[in-house]
Amino acid sequence: MTTPVSPKKKLYEHFARVAKAMASPSRLELLEALAQGERSVDGLAKAAGISVANTSHHLQILRDGGVVRSRKEGLQVIYSLNDPEIPNILSGLRHVAERHLADVERIVRESFDHVDELKPVKRQELLRLVSAGEAVVIDVRPANEYVAGHIAGAINIPLERLPAHLARLPKTQEVVAYCRGPYCMFAYEAVSQLRSKGYKARRLEDGYPEWKAGDFPVEED
Repeated sequence: MTTPVSPKKKLYEHFARVAKAMASPSRLELLEALAQGERSVDGLAKAAGISVANTSHHLQILRDGGVVRSRKEGLQVIYSLNDPEIPNILSGLRHVAERHLADVERIVRESFDHVDELKPVKRQELLRLVSAGEAVVIDVRPANEYVAGHIAGAINIPLERLPAHLARLPKTQEVVAYCRGPYCMFAYEAVSQLRSKGYKARRLEDGYPEWKAGDFPVEED
């Protein structure tokens, strides 16, 4: 006689579908891109640096796992995250890996920590600095990502335009730069450029998706 599968085990089978859908470096990178705002398949392929065919394949797996959703806009298919909790899941994966995988700790130390040895600004600290008029926030992501959503009050200066817009930034306040997440090099490069021009600059500890997921104030254009 076959023993019936318990409801709990059935649930865990479905939970595992979600985890399996995310179990790919490319799919994690696609999710990071979607955490900035909805995008077309072509836009996602460019953001992740993979072919459109591979991008479509990965997106289908993510959709089957309930992680993303899609809609048609003319001839394009537009994808977005299916749940606002997904950035928190990605942050949880990152924290566990950083704490318990030696390879991750080594990569972070060698490729990120040495680039900027100053302690980054935490979210609550940034709120305090802005409220006190002690800091100005710049979003160095591309304009389309800024329009989809950004930290309330942030100025959009994409990294490639920063040298031409330095005059917009005061030297009497600290400049805090942020981009897509804690491993996005845009913020590191922006801070380096600003410091070389005499600005007091630091980067946010993570990025826009983590800020939004933490229920901090955001704006959309």
